[in-house]
Amino acid sequence: MAVTTSSASAQSERQALVKACVSRDWSKAIRILNSLLSQACTVQDICNRAFCYSKLELHKHVIKDCEKALELDPYNIQIYILKGHALAALGKGYDALQTWKQAYASVLDQSVDLKQLLELQDLLANSKDDSSVVSDGQIAESPKDPPSSMTSSSNSTCKSPVKTVEREKPLQRENAVASQLTQKTRSISLDLRLSRGIAQVNDGNYDQAIAIFNQILRDNPSSSEALIGRGTAYAFQRKLDIAIADFSKAILSNPTTGEAWKRRGQARAALGESLEAVKDLTKALEFDPNSSDILHERGMVFFKSKDYIDAVADLDTCVRLDKDNKSAYSYMGLALVSVGEYKRAFEAHEKALQLDPNFKEGWCHMAQSYQELAEAEKAVECLQRALSIDRRFVNAYRLLGLLKHGLGDHKGAIRELSAGLEFDKLNLECLYLRASSHHAIGEYANAMKDYDAVVNMDIDSQEKFVLQCLAFYQRELALYAASRANVNYKWFNLDDDIHPMFKEAWCKRLHPKGVCEVVVRQPPLRESLKKGRVKQQDFIMTKPKKLLLETADRIGKKIQYYCPGFLHNKRQHRMAGLAAIEVAQKVSSTWQALRKTLISRSKSEAKGGKRSKKKERNNVISENRGGVCCSTSSSSDTSSSCNCHEEKSSSERFTLSWEDVYAIAVKWRQVSEPCDPVVWVNKLSEEFNTGFGSHTPMILGQAKIVRYHPNFDRAFAITKNLMLERKEVYNAANNLVDLSNPAKLEAIEAARSCCDLFGTVNEDFWIVTPCYSTAFEGHFVRHIVVKYMGQLT
Repeated sequence: MAVTTSSASAQSERQALVKACVSRDWSKAIRILNSLLSQACTVQDICNRAFCYSKLELHKHVIKDCEKALELDPYNIQIYILKGHALAALGKGYDALQTWKQAYASVLDQSVDLKQLLELQDLLANSKDDSSVVSDGQIAESPKDPPSSMTSSSNSTCKSPVKTVEREKPLQRENAVASQLTQKTRSISLDLRLSRGIAQVNDGNYDQAIAIFNQILRDNPSSSEALIGRGTAYAFQRKLDIAIADFSKAILSNPTTGEAWKRRGQARAALGESLEAVKDLTKALEFDPNSSDILHERGMVFFKSKDYIDAVADLDTCVRLDKDNKSAYSYMGLALVSVGEYKRAFEAHEKALQLDPNFKEGWCHMAQSYQELAEAEKAVECLQRALSIDRRFVNAYRLLGLLKHGLGDHKGAIRELSAGLEFDKLNLECLYLRASSHHAIGEYANAMKDYDAVVNMDIDSQEKFVLQCLAFYQRELALYAASRANVNYKWFNLDDDIHPMFKEAWCKRLHPKGVCEVVVRQPPLRESLKKGRVKQQDFIMTKPKKLLLETADRIGKKIQYYCPGFLHNKRQHRMAGLAAIEVAQKVSSTWQALRKTLISRSKSEAKGGKRSKKKERNNVISENRGGVCCSTSSSSDTSSSCNCHEEKSSSERFTLSWEDVYAIAVKWRQVSEPCDPVVWVNKLSEEFNTGFGSHTPMILGQAKIVRYHPNFDRAFAITKNLMLERKEVYNAANNLVDLSNPAKLEAIEAARSCCDLFGTVNEDFWIVTPCYSTAFEGHFVRHIVVKYMGQLT
């Protein structure tokens, strides 16, 4: 079985080698040949690698491979020919001639390829013709004529003009050859230096490569090859702006250089300039329409900019041209998952891993797709496979940590993330996720360390900047939680204790600068430690505790959606169960107190008397629905007699508003995952209150949200019917937009996508849909707002 697998792998590499040579991708061809030679060292493969090196003008590598091949096969004419050409390119004409002479002498009595023998003979014949002029790359000096001869020739011009012309021709030919050889020498020298620079880039010696290209550009400032080489070295050093400047100069010098357009596109993509990158890569494709490399690059840019449809188109074309491109298959799988084509997606993932079972990135991409569908067990298997290939693969640890965090296993997440950070201590995503995991389980000192590391880190992308902002806010929230860790649970009130501006900036992920200038910061952790607030928790499991948690888990599981995309988060289940139990306790105690009061009141009414009637008036239950501390009474009422105040407080204890019930659930939700921005909207600013709600997207751009998109067709049909019925919607400024125009109504009727529907309004809009009561026919208990934001496709 192992032999068969090895043979299939070698055959696949041979096919890839042919494709690389056909597409003139000599660097890729060399990499494939290196792989083949590591498995079996053959003369033909060494010879082929030397040929590829010669195409890249890496002549020293050619000579080295030729010498190695000659040790294995001293009668191979092709090796001698390649070596001779490499020596000639390095300006060693004499050595080249000697190499070809040696070859001719050694193979005369051997059975050899006659075609190659004739080629070698031609090379020797041409070399002998030029030997009087050139020796070892130098111009041969012709013998000087004696002065008398020159004079005689000059005086006898009329008598013997033919002789004079015959004497002048060799001089003219000598000067022409000298000029031609000088140009050729300069060209060889330039090619040699370019080859050296490219070799340094390939070896990772970027500073040396830049120095070589600088020397070339001093002599030839418009050399597009040198500008591209230097720009590539800068790009590898992450000096992307300088690299782009060099590629731009190369394009100005030679606008038809497709490589410069391609390289600039790659650099712009790395900077996040997706639109400009796509333009450059599209231009590069004009010069090489069948370049699988450029199609792959542009497909990646489309994917990262969330243009999944174009990404799939480019990557699909790429794999048609290059069926062995495992990376293209893998990213196409991710893009297909985003647009909801799950069957095709996993076919692409499997194809990538079929091409290379040790493709660790491919295993991670498949794990991401499984995680998106909430198939946690399969995702874990893929990530463990990636780690079995490379135990230092940090991205696999990060994804495992993210998955366990999503399953509510924060301690497991910390273990995986810590393992990844052993190999990359500055991985911002791992540090941020580990900090939030420590925060969730009350390990505030460790959370502070990781949050501080994230906040103080140098960043190079917008995504990392957002994580830095979140780390700042969550650090403050961890300090707040630490200050409340050992007080009664009822005193934990994030919504009332935290400044509205802080909560709003946290939800919007704004830069913390404005917040720091206004909001008072939380006390440092050391103060909480000094006051004994953060102590070792009591983890002794008693029977009542065990029974309570088992009951909470059993109740909490009922919130689970058994649909694609919803992970089974045990921590959320438990918190939901505990919230349900507390709500039940609150409702029960309120009902019992109210019942006792009603019984007491009926007994008092039975006895009669003015005193009891007076008390009845004082004990009327408040109609205020705002709950405790939301009374509509005036200040004079609250300053009445002590007896009246006590009786009023007693009556308020029997009132349980909807906010009181929901406040219990909200608090448990805030505790279950403290890094999720769960806050009361009505306790933020008025502007935020009116423009923000619980957004549950079904479509984001081209991405179909796997959790909610199954409801899209139904919601889309309802929206169209309401627009046609009401002939109006609301825009982002909450103003009515008239849709009564017959052409608009016709367009709404014909709409088949969000893009079509958006085109009828031409601005962000929203519409209210009634949510009808099942208890009372014809009544609706609340409204659901459907929003169309931006031009969706």
